[in-house]
Amino acid sequence: MNHWLGVVCRDHVQRGVELGIAQLGHGKRPGLARLAAGDWFVYYSPRTSLRDGRPLQAFTAIGVVADDEIWQADEGDFHPWRRRITYRPDARETPIRSLSLDLTAQPGWGVQLRRGLVPLTEGDLDRIRTAMAAPA
Repeated sequence: MNHWLGVVCRDHVQRGVELGIAQLGHGKRPGLARLAAGDWFVYYSPRTSLRDGRPLQAFTAIGVVADDEIWQADEGDFHPWRRRITYRPDARETPIRSLSLDLTAQPGWGVQLRRGLVPLTEGDLDRIRTAMAAPA
């Protein structure tokens, strides 16, 4: 089992949670192909929306990859690749700076997030999962 962090704006995360899906890299397949059934998946949102959103820098959803199927959706002119995720309904938004993480321990940690999908250590997953489940 692996643990993953996907980087997507909060508006898109909220839509994905409603649909029970994950989508990465503007709908490209390669990132999703790295995930496997049973893997933990956390969304980090640097901004509230894609273009004109305000800075957010928070974990916005967490769940488990439901199966190994990757499929292509049809949204008119847009055909993104997607995976099913079983999201935790009790997850609360958690600022990344409120946690001490391996991910953020080195200067310039944000640069790696530009890849759109990064592996998480088990320790980081545990800290994020605990924080997102804590009462507000």
